Amino acid sequence: MAPKLSHHIILEALFLLFLIQALFVKSESQFSKSLRLFHEARKGYTIEGLNHVKQYLEALGYYSIGGSNLTDDFDDSLESALKAYQQHYRLEITGRMDSDTMKKMSIPRCGVRDIFDYSNDGVKFITVANYSFFEGMPRWNKRQLTYKFRSSAHVISVRRLRPIITRALQKWAVVSDFTFREVRFFSRSDVVLGFHRRGHGDNYPFDGPGNVLAHAFAPQYGKLHFDADENWSSNNLTRFNQIDLESVSIHELGHILGLGHSRDPDAIMYAYYMPGSIKRDLSQDDIDGIRALYSH
Repeated sequence: MAPKLSHHIILEALFLLFLIQALFVKSESQFSKSLRLFHEARKGYTIEGLNHVKQYLEALGYYSIGGSNLTDDFDDSLESALKAYQQHYRLEITGRMDSDTMKKMSIPRCGVRDIFDYSNDGVKFITVANYSFFEGMPRWNKRQLTYKFRSSAHVISVRRLRPIITRALQKWAVVSDFTFREVRFFSRSDVVLGFHRRGHGDNYPFDGPGNVLAHAFAPQYGKLHFDADENWSSNNLTRFNQIDLESVSIHELGHILGLGHSRDPDAIMYAYYMPGSIKRDLSQDDIDGIRALYSH
């Protein structure tokens, strides 16, 4: 029986198409016009593109949407969802699509949602300190995990990928009781890592070069997928428009072990990644999170 994946969601480029166009159009006057429209938006207004904002917030777990609510109307639910998102990312809580909120939403990020519990009463955070866990706090019942590489798209060779993943796994091993062992391609393994593009068989297609860099599944469904269409860097010379593969690997492996996203911008488990940056060291929040999850 396939595992239930409702607490994992992959964002599609469509969700942020309007926002990205507004942020990155060449004409400054066009940007100013788009930004002004959102600044003027408040409850009772109808503005083209707000339905994409609703989809984006739903995908991250901040908003429960029915088909009839997928409109460009600025309703009470959208305002509440924006406030929850802004609170989570330590933005000014305005309940509007202000410039800081738009900029945050336009940054590439992990495809795993932030919030795993939404009821009619609104967002309920399963959070301790800044780190968080998946719904139900799923964990591995063993501490030695096996892994293998399997990709449906070629980006780099396994020979080049192997040391990157080895270093990423070691980051978690030194602060936990976990050990990791690679097995052969045809062997059974706890974790499978690889590159894929667009639809790749898990019902969560990638968006091509865009907002979703990778996604991973909670224990004990150890799948970690990288979007093959991103501009990956596999060395220490990451350029301004590249994505450091090792940084993203450490983050996604945190999900594999059971951690959700952290609200701490310095944490590896922070959802957003700034292209061109290298972020390979666990923060104290990451360490506290993994130890708290497996402390009992």
